[in-house]
Amino acid sequence: MKQILLALLLLNFIPVARAADDKAGSSHYKAAEETLNLMDTPNLLRQSIDQMVKLQVQQNPTIAPYESVMRDFLGKYMSWESLKPDLVKLYMDEFSEAELGDINRFYQTPAGKKMVEKLPALMSKGAQMGAQRVQEHMSELQAAIEAQSKKQPAAAPKKK
Repeated sequence: MKQILLALLLLNFIPVARAADDKAGSSHYKAAEETLNLMDTPNLLRQSIDQMVKLQVQQNPTIAPYESVMRDFLGKYMSWESLKPDLVKLYMDEFSEAELGDINRFYQTPAGKKMVEKLPALMSKGAQMGAQRVQEHMSELQAAIEAQSKKQPAAAPKKK
């Protein structure tokens, strides 16, 4: 998720010359927007925010009193309304208008609709598996960090 956030942030800072057909309202733009809507992106983003907040509170119950603040913050910066222009541009950069048409036709099939329906649960289960795997092997990471820190010379104190 951090990689997605970083990529979206970079889109705002990298000047990109866009062709005239890449503007909002163009057929390419509309095809990318349709793809995101067929993928149920607005709902997926809402669910992602809910899952992120719940996971953070589960991992650190002391932040439970700030749950609404976290939801508001993530809603402000991770909502469909906030991310839509950048997500549409991202899809336009990665897929031609024709490719987006093919993708859109797939998402309108029974298999495509099932994919959209199942994707949130699959992503959640995958994230849980990854978190569990890391947690199970945390001592290995800690030992590796400790071993590496012993190999490196102590950093000299900074002079004022």
